[in-house]
Amino acid sequence: MDNTIRREVWLRGPVDGITPLLQPVAHALLQAREEVNAMMDGFPEIFLWVKPSGMASPAFHLQHLKGVIDRLFTYARGEMLSAEQLTYLSLEGKETQNAPGLGDLLGAFDEQVDKAILQLQNTAESSLSEPRGVGRAQIPSTVIGLLTHAAEHTMRHVGQLLVTSRLLKN
Repeated sequence: MDNTIRREVWLRGPVDGITPLLQPVAHALLQAREEVNAMMDGFPEIFLWVKPSGMASPAFHLQHLKGVIDRLFTYARGEMLSAEQLTYLSLEGKETQNAPGLGDLLGAFDEQVDKAILQLQNTAESSLSEPRGVGRAQIPSTVIGLLTHAAEHTMRHVGQLLVTSRLLKN
């Protein structure tokens, strides 16, 4: 019998190759991935696009989790969003004829977290205070501000997904 306690990601030590100032961002994103995959394990696919009491559907949260990390990390690189990213944003939460299933949504989120961790590994600590613009209006932020917001916004939606998925399962 395995009595090993699985600690939260932040209690497992530093993530290799990531500057100490970005460890909390990496820990939050990796924790989010673990929690999302665990909570959606066995989730009935028929409820994926259901909006209980007008709340956002589980599918929206899964799409948004991927999208928000992608967009905020793009801004952190000093880039504008591509046409593909803008299209993705416009379709978040909309059940289309070819809407992705649960496995596709989880796979896309997992892949986005992997990309984010790679970007964190390649982000120099000296760049964290560099100014970055957000959106077409170029609202002022910084590299660390965008990366931190990506982590906190991700965890906010993980919590919302948890509530929504539990409500739908019960």
